[in-house]
Amino acid sequence: MDKPAPAPSAPSARDGLPNLSEAHAEVPTRERLAVAGPFAHPPRFLILYGSLRARSFSRFLAYEAARLLEAMGGEVRIFHADGLPLPDDATAEHPKVQELRRLSLWSEGQVWVSPERHGTLTGVMKSQIDWLPLSEGGVRPTQGRTLAVMQVSGGSQSFNAVNALRVLGRWMRMVTIPNQSSVPMAYKEFDEAGRMKPGPLYDRVVDMCEELMKFTLLVRERSDYLVDRYSERKERDPERLKAVAADVGFGSR
Repeated sequence: MDKPAPAPSAPSARDGLPNLSEAHAEVPTRERLAVAGPFAHPPRFLILYGSLRARSFSRFLAYEAARLLEAMGGEVRIFHADGLPLPDDATAEHPKVQELRRLSLWSEGQVWVSPERHGTLTGVMKSQIDWLPLSEGGVRPTQGRTLAVMQVSGGSQSFNAVNALRVLGRWMRMVTIPNQSSVPMAYKEFDEAGRMKPGPLYDRVVDMCEELMKFTLLVRERSDYLVDRYSERKERDPERLKAVAADVGFGSR
């Protein structure tokens, strides 16, 4: 009877890393996460909501989050999408687009609140996110910022919109916190003045705002280091940039 083949040895760094550029690789350290100079200003939050209705439950929920974050010591701005053009239906110089992008750059954390429509987020919500580019002039308007997601529904409990918002947050390179809020039958959860009624759903919003504040305090002074990537360090290498320029005919002659 044939003897079984010996088990393969466990992989180890001692095997070598021939594909790794040592000039651009680094070992993350606790020391690099230390904060040299703590920020003096309050944590800054931008809130987006996905409805233009006069009586908008997503706007009411956004306002509740704003009140809570302010009570916890944050500075809050809310973007109102009235007048924001559809993506590609205007240039990025449109005043509403410029306002949205300035607020995104100003923020250190964001809250996205959407109604659920046809099983996902609304077009109003998606248009706002679509106007935020991954990169603009070498600056990323969303990368490294914290994000909390919430939704309101007219019917029973659902998480379709918050799940879609999570996908978008990851795509926009944001630190999306674990907690979230979904408010079913929203018409029952807000009074005539638009204030959210007390109960477990309100408590969940408080939980989410607490968590967003904590994550923002952890991340905001370290975000440059946290989003510094090996692949992008390679892309920024002067020798690589010179080689690419020569490749496309812009090298020095």
